[in-house]
Amino acid sequence: MQDICKKAADIALKHGANEAEAFLTDKEVITIRIAEARIAEAKGIREHGIAMRVIKDKRIGAASTSLIDENNLTAMVENAVSAANVMQSHAEWKSLPKPSTITAVEGCYDERLNKLSIEECVDIALSMLNSASQFSKISSISGSLHVVRENVFLANSNDINLHDHGTYIIGNINADAKNNGETVSGVGFNAARTLNAFNAESVGKEAGDMATRSVGAKRCEEGIYSIIFTPYALGELLAFVFSYNFNAKAYQDKRSCLYGKLGKQVAVESFTLQDDPRARDCMGSKPFDDEGTPTQKRNLIEDGVFRNIVYDTFYASKDNAESTGNANRSGYPVGRSADPIPFPSIHNIVVKNGDYSKDEIIKETKNGLLVGRLWYTYAVNPEKGDFSCTGRSGVFMIRNGEILGSVKMVRIIDNLQRLLKNISAIGKDSKHVMQWHSLPSVTPSIRVDSIRVIPV
Repeated sequence: MQDICKKAADIALKHGANEAEAFLTDKEVITIRIAEARIAEAKGIREHGIAMRVIKDKRIGAASTSLIDENNLTAMVENAVSAANVMQSHAEWKSLPKPSTITAVEGCYDERLNKLSIEECVDIALSMLNSASQFSKISSISGSLHVVRENVFLANSNDINLHDHGTYIIGNINADAKNNGETVSGVGFNAARTLNAFNAESVGKEAGDMATRSVGAKRCEEGIYSIIFTPYALGELLAFVFSYNFNAKAYQDKRSCLYGKLGKQVAVESFTLQDDPRARDCMGSKPFDDEGTPTQKRNLIEDGVFRNIVYDTFYASKDNAESTGNANRSGYPVGRSADPIPFPSIHNIVVKNGDYSKDEIIKETKNGLLVGRLWYTYAVNPEKGDFSCTGRSGVFMIRNGEILGSVKMVRIIDNLQRLLKNISAIGKDSKHVMQWHSLPSVTPSIRVDSIRVIPV
């Protein structure tokens, strides 16, 4: 596979490219799907593909194929060069990355996960299912288990020649409970890069517990509340509201709500937000990015101060900067794909732990909501930071430090810039979550004051 990448890059140079890059993925995905409290599907898919990016007179062309033989490699290269011929020139372009020191990241590959059979994956999924079934009020259970094994190969005309391999396991359970004709739900999630770090039973228990505790939910009055976002809920905000504001394209396009505030205080001093692609056992961890640049831990917000945005090579050249090692070609359900053009994005978005336990945060909350799960989270106005989301399940009323009971769905409306300055407590209960197979997050619970809540 490494030779194929090198060969593709060499062919591109012979066809008139000044620079060339080949990125090849060889991936196996086992999926176990749960529906109606039973195993509904078990399948394994093997897929591979190669992507080609060429630079000719500072014009960039790209192509890809899943057919890896000499004829298709040549056709792919010809398509990429032809595309470059009709593209506009990027005068600021510098070059594709050159070789540099790459250090390994521990805990990203597990031979036991690599050898798991479909039958063994079914057994793990059954453990998730059975642990949710133990809750007597549960009426319906669904979910999935994904086990991914991948090899990635990268070569370019600047003598980069790299290989990486990874394993992933992701499980989620949705459990429904009925009470007086109304259905409430709960969710459980666990993800790891090694089999020992994955807890199948906890997935079902989390879902069953959230759904059971949500039975008897009452309507919440519209008003201003302090909201405690648990890790699973905050992970959705990090993926779909926070992260966009730190990628170089959004910043250069002035679409980031933090545009023009680098070096300025944008959050409370206790808040630090990081990109950590070298965190052990995390879905987005890797030794080098998808262009071959070494990855590194980086503070995005440090003690409340906006410190960094993230670059790949292309967007770094626009600012006459260096790549931060954040070129990504994201794949489904996790890992990489053979996308011809990478995009700058965070690998693992991390909220640094605070000093509070979740119980302490609850005790200090006078009028608030504890939110376990968000739904329909999106930026309403990215440039200003306005966003909306729905507390779908696992939402509980807090009065004077006590949880009074569950409440029905609520719409939460706020602004990211205001939220960052209204954080009043940060927990120390960090958990690794990954919402909708998007951005991996590592975060504790946090409390944010003065948020408008509207019952749905």
